[in-house]
Amino acid sequence: MDELIWEAARASRGWLDAANGAGQTELTCRILKLTEEAGEASAAWIGLLGQNPRKGVTHTREDVAAELADVAFTALVAIESLGLDARTVLGSCAAKVRSRLTD
Repeated sequence: MDELIWEAARASRGWLDAANGAGQTELTCRILKLTEEAGEASAAWIGLLGQNPRKGVTHTREDVAAELADVAFTALVAIESLGLDARTVLGSCAAKVRSRLTD
């Protein structure tokens, strides 16, 4: 399963490059896509809490988790689109966080 994630991120980057190009404007859109996905995660959480009285409870924890996964995957594709290896970048981030927890 682990390798599937990294292969899918690289393949998504290639697919987007082929469809939309790989210029600065496209890269900007891929980074901004994170904000869109984060908004969807926020909306799902609001829906889980039933904070909109007109709509009531509209989402589950699984819905929220799926939206958060979209955010994470979109970030991996954006990292790949920067010409970097998402696995390496994420590993470095995890190591940095881990070192803070053991200090």
